Amino acid sequence: MQDWINEVETQRIEQLPAERIAELKDKFASSPYKQTFHLQPPFGSAGKPNGLLFDGKHYLISHVWYPFTINNGLSYSYAYQTPDLIQNPTEQIMLKPDGLFDDEGIKGGSAIEINQQTHFIYSAKSKDAVIEAPFMQLHAVKNHTGEIEKYEQPINFEVPEGYVQNVQDPKVFEKDGARFALLSAQTEKGQGRLLAYHADDLNQWQLIAPVHTNLSHFGDFWHASDYFTMNGYDILTFTAENTEHAFKAGYLMGHLHFHNFKMNHGDFKLWDDGFGFVFPQTFEDAEGSRVLIGLLKTEGEYEHLPEIAQVPCLSIPRQLTMHNGKIYQTPHSSLKQLRYNEETALGYANKFAKQLHPYEGDNFELQIEILENDATEIYFEVKVSKWNSTKVTYNTHSRLVTLDCSESGEVPLANVETKCSVQLSRDLEHLQIFVDQSSIEVFCNHGERVMSSRIFPPENSKGIRVGTESGQAYLKFTKYDLHGIYVVEDNSEQ
Repeated sequence: MQDWINEVETQRIEQLPAERIAELKDKFASSPYKQTFHLQPPFGSAGKPNGLLFDGKHYLISHVWYPFTINNGLSYSYAYQTPDLIQNPTEQIMLKPDGLFDDEGIKGGSAIEINQQTHFIYSAKSKDAVIEAPFMQLHAVKNHTGEIEKYEQPINFEVPEGYVQNVQDPKVFEKDGARFALLSAQTEKGQGRLLAYHADDLNQWQLIAPVHTNLSHFGDFWHASDYFTMNGYDILTFTAENTEHAFKAGYLMGHLHFHNFKMNHGDFKLWDDGFGFVFPQTFEDAEGSRVLIGLLKTEGEYEHLPEIAQVPCLSIPRQLTMHNGKIYQTPHSSLKQLRYNEETALGYANKFAKQLHPYEGDNFELQIEILENDATEIYFEVKVSKWNSTKVTYNTHSRLVTLDCSESGEVPLANVETKCSVQLSRDLEHLQIFVDQSSIEVFCNHGERVMSSRIFPPENSKGIRVGTESGQAYLKFTKYDLHGIYVVEDNSEQ
């Protein structure tokens, strides 16, 4: 039972009176950890992104939604639609578990635009499913009037010999005029894999082959796959899960042969070196740039933090570019629309920690330029109060950037990491930090490496502080307060 709710996890949102829904929305909105410029449903818990696209006029961002639990129980698909990715999105339930084959929940999947109609290919649970094949793969379409029409029969994705029937998270995409799908799968030996299919008809798919990579033993299941190309490279992305339910969201870059789906690739690289960034999906924006959005969730258990604070949210949208064969992630330019109250400061940091005045805030973007550096180590602290802060540290000799959340406020119980580090290919020159009510996202050297985490500081933690271990550094700070995203509810019936 969740601490915010009296309903059971199988309760249907359609059965709740309007007064109860309003009460739930008010309770979530009053939480000090409710995000402001990150997308979150009005109550309940966000799950896997399951449909991201730009249809030529509007952006669609949809994800699995658990109204009454954290990633468990009956689930829906919740969606936001906006003309510019950020400002004034409308929100609505996109897919309901009201069909014969999805009556126990909508799960992962993808969306594709064909002939000005949005098609959803998604996994779902049904009370009639067998244990060996717990997920159905279904097809729904949003027609020209905005109504959702579900196809009556599940899609039959053939599972090859040597694989269990537990396939899910269909990712549909087009390549050179042909349509393909990737499904998350598992071998009978418990190894995570992807299966590749092609089709002329979205309801009839033919198996091509399992995707062949060099990762023979790499997690028990590969969730939420995606594929795209960049600068002549094929990029295959997925979130690997192991038996301890630890997740690694990353990608392979190389060359994928579509006749047999064998891939020559380099090492698996993480999208985010922080904590809780999982299930990312990508799409092209109006300018043709590749954009990535993932889920930001908590890791571990918290002794004193109410569960209403721990519900996941979506990450900020990240624009992907490639430089010298390396993928960089930068905050999407649409986020600039949220800026106001710009403040700048220029000066030296030394071993006497300085509180930056009048710098403070709850929800902000902080850019730091390192103009001169004679320090052994520089540290930057945000969400500072008397006893708490979240710290980003740069070691000049090792070029290590460390995100330290160990004193950020409420932290997980033992055996959960609260510090993470990345090593840069060159000296740190620029940091861009986004801080919301309960998250931090750190972009190093214009997106060479990224670290994110959920954080839960006390409400009075608003300060910003800088200092060094020894020596001094000449720094330029630019801070913007960020408006929250004002979401408008779409009450039209689907």
